[in-house]
Amino acid sequence: MEKVSVLSQYMPPAAAPIIAKWIDYFQCEFKISKNRATKQGDYRHPFKLSGHKISVNNNLNQYAFLVTTVHEFAHLLTWNDHKNKVKPHGEEWKHNFKRMMVPFLEQQMFPDDVHQAITAYLTNPSASSCTDLKLSRALKKYDEAMGQSRLEELPHDTLFTIKDGRKFKKGEKLRKRFRCLCLDNGNVYLFSPLAEVIVSATGT
Repeated sequence: MEKVSVLSQYMPPAAAPIIAKWIDYFQCEFKISKNRATKQGDYRHPFKLSGHKISVNNNLNQYAFLVTTVHEFAHLLTWNDHKNKVKPHGEEWKHNFKRMMVPFLEQQMFPDDVHQAITAYLTNPSASSCTDLKLSRALKKYDEAMGQSRLEELPHDTLFTIKDGRKFKKGEKLRKRFRCLCLDNGNVYLFSPLAEVIVSATGT
């Protein structure tokens, strides 16, 4: 089946038949998108003559791709059940995400560390899967290196560059983010601990 073959290139192959069935059952338009800096996946509910639409970034590792796909299908199921009468990541969505993740956990499709992080997330109703730091860290371990480092791994005052070429100096950590000084314009910006940056050759 062509759909299963394509999906197998982006997620654990054993998961592809299940996701293909979901796409057919919900009559969902499923798109593998180019990398988007602001989101890993997206769900759009039916509007006028269009049906459900889900898109997932093509640059995610196979485990992150699967988690993101389930995340978006949980939005679809929640919309089917409640339309727009509930919060996007409210209890209804959490219940559906947990329920839809079960077959992949039962069939041991994730490495042990990712499996444990997902299981821990499912017992924590205060965070959505896309912002849970422990789960994000576990998934990012399976990204290809590409010469990048996570900001949280770098020493204080390290100089680094981001994708658009701007240079920064790492500052102190606030509650959840690091204050970093932009060396190009003197402004201070807040960065996620998981921000992927390139250490400057002269930065220590």
